[in-house]
Order: sequence, then structure tokens, then C-alpha cells
Amino acid sequence: MKRVTNDKIDRPDGALCFGVLLILLALLLLLSLAIGSVPVSVKDILRSVGMGGGSVSDTVRDILWQIRMPRALAALILGGALGLAGYLLQTFFHNPIAGPFVLGISSGAKLTVALLTVFFLGRGVRVSSWGMIAAAFAGAVAAMGVVLVMSGKVDSMAMLIVSGVMIGYICSAVTDLVVTFAQDADIVNLHNWSKGSFSGITWDNVAVMGIVVAASAAASLWLSKPIGAYQLGESYAAGVGVDVRALRFLLVLLSSILAACITAFAGPVSFVGIAVPHLVKGLFRTAKPLVMIPACFLGGAVFCLFCDLLARTLFAPTELSISSVTAVFGAPVVIAVMLRRRRGGER
Repeated sequence: MKRVTNDKIDRPDGALCFGVLLILLALLLLLSLAIGSVPVSVKDILRSVGMGGGSVSDTVRDILWQIRMPRALAALILGGALGLAGYLLQTFFHNPIAGPFVLGISSGAKLTVALLTVFFLGRGVRVSSWGMIAAAFAGAVAAMGVVLVMSGKVDSMAMLIVSGVMIGYICSAVTDLVVTFAQDADIVNLHNWSKGSFSGITWDNVAVMGIVVAASAAASLWLSKPIGAYQLGESYAAGVGVDVRALRFLLVLLSSILAACITAFAGPVSFVGIAVPHLVKGLFRTAKPLVMIPACFLGGAVFCLFCDLLARTLFAPTELSISSVTAVFGAPVVIAVMLRRRRGGER
């Protein structure tokens, strides 16, 4: 008689989990379009996309297509990028609390974007979306370089995380100084961006971030097999023919690109990159990259859509920064992970 193992009993069906995430994603996307200072009915939303009879007023159409739809898609795309970036960084460092925000990568990207933006605003020049990503990428790579140097100098992963946090504080302090002394009418928007926000997103921004994130996600999926070997140890990965040095380079490159894209458009968003991979791993109960990469993307999209909806509606008309809301839900996950590691005797 064939024995059914506990592993097969306990492990949830992957298709069901993906279905749950997709349903939550569709529901939150619909709520993001419907809820706001001007409520929009589901019937009007369907009419605006050509489904159902009748038409909608110009005001409703402008609210949906010029404000809410770009913002919701940005939260979806960038939230997914955050979840994926966190997974790649945790894989690279073999550390469950590694993430773009904690390691200071987001703050490094924020600093270079702020410097570029203030420099060009002072000369009346508008910075393109590609220019913002390029500047953010330079800052992300610089911060990642410092983290990598520190990783070779410290023995404890806890000290590495502390070093990353200190790098983040330094970059944030310089950014705040730059923003404070900048003289421009648009500096209010820059200040809001520096705190983390999905507001002010345009369709051009959505197109650019969509291209960058889609390419990075596809590259991550293509690397799923060598990433799976790398998770079992660098010696094992090298033994089965994986070029470990090239893989580590690609992990740094992809995570930096994703972090740069997020920071360029939404500013630094905290805790999503750390919390989402753990939540997704707990849901799917697997660490296989072929499952975790799309699952982390969907989980990050759901997480950020939910937090953005709360950020703009909880105390309306006052809008909270997205990082304030993500920290409320993400920080407890990080604390739980650290306590679990401590109970397990890990450093």
C-alpha cells in the first residue's frame, strides 16, 4: 500500500495559492479604482473600459484614467518588484532579513535621484523616467557595493544588517538636507516622494516601469534553476556546473535594477521586500525559485495595493506615506523572523 507522507498532506496546492493571490489582486485593484474622495461605482468602472452599455461622465473618466488607474498599476508593478527584489537579496546573502530598504540600497538610490532632480529643477529641466531610473540604479549599485565590502569585513550577518541600516540613515540624512535647501515650486512633490508615495504617477511612468520590471522578472525566472542550486550552498552549485560568480553578479544586478525602479518612481518603501518573501513562503510552503519568483511578485503587488489603499483612504483627505503603512504590517513579520532565528540558535 502506497504511503502518503506528512509533507504531501501539509503542503498546500500551488495552483490554489496562486488563485487566491490573483483573486485578491483583482479585488484590490477594483477597490483602488472605486474608493476615493469621489466614489466610482463598479458599473461605471466597467463602462469606462468598454464593458457594459452606456457611458461615463468626463469627470469620472478623468479620475479613473488619469489618477487612479496609473497609481493602482504603479502599486501593482512596483509592489511586485519589491517582493521579487527582497527574495533575490535574501537568496544572495542567505539571510532572511535582507532587503532593499534594510540594506540601505533604496536610500542610496533615493540620494542620487534627489541630487539629479534638484540639480535639473534648479535649471528648469524636466528629468525623464529613464533618467530617474539611471540615477537610482547608480545609487543602488553604489550602496550595494558598500554592503558587499562590509560583508567581507564582518563575521556576523546581524552586523551586516546594522551596517546596511547605518548606510541608509546616512543617505537619508544627506537626501533630507538636499531637499530642505532646494529652491523650487515642485519641491513639495519631491518631499512627498522622499517619504514614499505612489501618487503623481503618469502613464509614461507606468510604461517605463512595466518594461524594466517585466524584463527583470523574466531574467529572474530564467535563472530559477541555478538559483535553486545556489540555495543549497555555493559548493553544491559549483559542483553541478553553476558559474557561482556570474550568478552572484546577476543577482546583484537584478536586485539593484528592481530597487532602482521602485525608488525612482515611488521613493523608498519599507519592509515589503523583507516581509513578502516570508509570507509567500509560509503560504506555499516551498522555497523553489520557479514558484517563489512569480509568487513573491504577486504577493508584493497584493501587499502594496492593500497598503496604498489604506494610505490614501484611512485618514482622507490626509494621505499617509506608503512606508508608514507598510511598516505597520511588515515590521511584525521581520520581528517574528528574528525571534524564530534566535530560538533556533542562529546568529
